[in-house]
Amino acid sequence: MTPARRVVTLPPTLLGTDAVHFARECQRRGADVLEIRTDLHAPEAVDPAALAAVLPLLVSERGKPLPSAWVTAAWRVDRDLMDATGHQGSLDAPSGKLLASHHADRQLTTDEALRLWERDVPADALVKHVEPMTHPDHVGTLLETQRRLADRFGVTRVTVLGMGAVALPARAVLARNNMLDYVAAGGSWAAAPGQRLLDDVVREWRGADRTTLPAPLRLGIFGMSIAHSRSPRIHRQPFDRIDIPADGPVEALLDSLLPHYAGFAVTSPFKMPLARHTGSSLDAINTLVRRGTRWESFNTDTEGARKVLERLGSTEVFVLGDGGATSALRTVATERGEALRILRRADIQAPLTGSGVWTWPVHVEPPDSLRFERARVAVIAYGAPGRRIAAEITRRGGTPVLLGAAWFVAQARRQRQLWETAT
Repeated sequence: MTPARRVVTLPPTLLGTDAVHFARECQRRGADVLEIRTDLHAPEAVDPAALAAVLPLLVSERGKPLPSAWVTAAWRVDRDLMDATGHQGSLDAPSGKLLASHHADRQLTTDEALRLWERDVPADALVKHVEPMTHPDHVGTLLETQRRLADRFGVTRVTVLGMGAVALPARAVLARNNMLDYVAAGGSWAAAPGQRLLDDVVREWRGADRTTLPAPLRLGIFGMSIAHSRSPRIHRQPFDRIDIPADGPVEALLDSLLPHYAGFAVTSPFKMPLARHTGSSLDAINTLVRRGTRWESFNTDTEGARKVLERLGSTEVFVLGDGGATSALRTVATERGEALRILRRADIQAPLTGSGVWTWPVHVEPPDSLRFERARVAVIAYGAPGRRIAAEITRRGGTPVLLGAAWFVAQARRQRQLWETAT
C-alpha cells in the first residue's frame, strides 16, 4: 500500500508571502499537499498559483464559496456531500479534481455512514469521511467504515478520519489504509483536534520496516504536554505521541487500543492512574506491554532513578514532589540503603541543603517558600522543560544537575527490551 499523502493546512495567521514560506518549509520537512480553506482565508489573502508552485494544492469549501482562482490552481477541490441545511451539497469540480467529503456531527454506525455515500460520486473523485470521536472505542467502527468504503470506491480513493481529544491513535491506525493523512505542522495551532505532528509522521515513514507483513504493531507514549518528548525519536517505528488532557479517558483509550498496539510508554500525569487500571502491584508505572488480551505493566523508571542517585552520590536525598518518579526513587533508595526525604509543597519552609531531585513537571508552579542553600538539585526533565527547571533552581539559590538524559536513556533501554517480548 502506498503511504497516505501528508496534508498540512495553512494556518489562518499566514498570508501572502508568509504563506508561501510556510509551504516551502513544510515541503522541506516532508509534506505532500497544502490545504487552504475558505473558513480560514479570504480569497485575496493568499496567492493560490504561488502556493501550487510549491506543493499540490487542496482547496476546501467550508461555509464560504470557493474562489474560481483557487479552483483553477487546485490539485483537488474538497466539496461536502451535505450543505449547511442538511441537504445534498454540490459536488461540482473540474474533471479529475473532486474530493467528495462528509464531516459528520456525531459518531455513526458503519451502516449509517455508508448510507450517506449512496449518492453518485464521479469515478475519478477521492472520498473523505470524517467523524468526531466522543469515545475511544469508536476506532473499531471507523476501521470497519474504512474497509467497507474501500470495498465500494477502491482502496486508492478513500480517507476516513476521527477528530477529537482521543482521536490521534485512531488516526494513526487508519492512516495505514488512507489516501490522505491530515497532519499538524507544529506550534500552537492545528486544523483539527487529534492530528499527528508532521515530523512524527515523516519519522514513522522513514523508520518503519515496510517489508514486514502484516504491518508491525504500533508503540506510543501517553502523556500531557509531551511535544518535547524524545520517545518518538529514539524508539522503533511506528511510535505515536498521544497527548491527551489530564482528565481525559485514558483508561478507556488504553483498552480500545489493545488490538492495535504492542506497548506504551506512560508519563505524567497517568503513571498512577494506569497502575491502578491495570491492576499493578506498583504505585506507578511507565511501561505497558501487550500480553495477548491484557496489558502487563512495569516501571522502568527505576533504571533512571538508579542512575540519578548514583550520580548524586549522597546517602541522604530530598525529593520535591511525590508522583510517579518519586515512586521509582523510593524503590531504588530502599535497595541502596539510602534515606529519602519526600517533600510536598506544603512541607517546604526552611532553605533546603544537601542533594535533592526535582520531580515536579514544568507546568507545576513551585511554592514561594522554596529556597536552596548550597544544594545540588537533580533535574530529571530534559530539553526545554529541563532548562526552565534548571533556571528556576538557580534563581532560588541552588545548583542544578542536569540528569534528565541519563534517566531517560536508562529507562528507555529497558522499555525497548520489554516491548520486544510483547505477544
